[in-house]
Amino acid sequence: MANKYLSRICDSLLLRQLASSGAVLIEGAKWCGKTSSARQVAKSVLYMQDTDRGQGYLKIADTMPSRLLLGDNPRLLDEWQMAPVLWDAVRFEVDKRSERGLFILTGSAVPKDGVKAHTGTGRISRLMMRPMSLFESKESNGSVSLERLFAGETDVVAESTLTIPDLAQAICRGGWPEAVVNGDSDSLVARNYVDAVINMDVQRVDNVERNPARVRQFLRSYARNISTMAPLTTVLADVKSNDTGFSDTTMYSYVNALRRIFLIEDIPAWKPSLRSKTAIRTSDKRQFVDPSIAAALMYVNVDSLLDDMTYFGFLFESLATRDLRIYAQALDGAIFHYHDKSDLEADLVIRLHDGRWAPVEVKLGSSEIEEAATHLMTLQKRIDTDKVGQPSFKMVLTGGQFAYKRNDGVLVVPIGCLKP
Repeated sequence: MANKYLSRICDSLLLRQLASSGAVLIEGAKWCGKTSSARQVAKSVLYMQDTDRGQGYLKIADTMPSRLLLGDNPRLLDEWQMAPVLWDAVRFEVDKRSERGLFILTGSAVPKDGVKAHTGTGRISRLMMRPMSLFESKESNGSVSLERLFAGETDVVAESTLTIPDLAQAICRGGWPEAVVNGDSDSLVARNYVDAVINMDVQRVDNVERNPARVRQFLRSYARNISTMAPLTTVLADVKSNDTGFSDTTMYSYVNALRRIFLIEDIPAWKPSLRSKTAIRTSDKRQFVDPSIAAALMYVNVDSLLDDMTYFGFLFESLATRDLRIYAQALDGAIFHYHDKSDLEADLVIRLHDGRWAPVEVKLGSSEIEEAATHLMTLQKRIDTDKVGQPSFKMVLTGGQFAYKRNDGVLVVPIGCLKP
């Protein structure tokens, strides 16, 4: 069972980028499946973390890095950032051969500060990978396609089989392939991931020694503010209430390191043209790459989550953010949030590269659908659609059972029905 491979949405994106670039860099949090996905198409592999050969590989990288590139193509260079010179070696080899699809590089961290490398623009393309969405873990039935919604096919009728307890379990377990493939029902993999980040990865990313207890305390404060626009000063104040020696310099160092290992992935603000002079709030919304991280940090399990529907709502938005990021990426799009000074908001805004957009309100329960739909209708009127165009659709994404189109045109879609 452990060796079973579940196909990923990124698989087709990888093939597309290999067909147009000399090399592809797959980035993302550790354990999210980068190497497994790359192995599906690689013809040869170099594992820089090989305990028997790793030190030898590092010595070769210091003297003749081109030797490490020898092998059938596409050649996978796993955890390449352990020998950053491989980046320039790949770039040079791609230049020399003028071929596409030569190399795949995978890494769980941005290279250390001070590493000088040519950008690789036009030669090495980037592909961001995240833990599994509900569609990839086969928990969403995929009866509502985001691509078809953007194409104008908005008369949705579908039904999700996921219950509220199912969603609580999916949040606590996370989208980690190991947990999904093995049918885990708890947060053990997520807890192990958090422990590894705190005790090892956040130290290694820039060779700065950090107090693990402080890192955990900071991350717990971040988890308490998940899916909110809480400024980092609020997080700082929360930590300082228990640790007066925790400074803003320390905090920003933590944030930078945790972003570089792809654990923190905040949501940027969408800043469209408005019909009125209402100011848009530009703060990021706090988010992790997977909702299970917050659950693990806050020692939440399925039962305790079901007893705290307020925090469940925040983690459900985190789950929705992860999935919509993955689905939007497949459509050459990205995720934002909208919040203006009058407190009108859209939890998420999907914006495609060609300019098409759609606002999304995320609501765990059905009692909030009416208010959410009203917000979306008001938002459409406030946006200067002469400049940004009409929204392709307006959606309330729920933890409910049925997908349908309301009389006002707003779509109600369960997260258990969605796919790219």
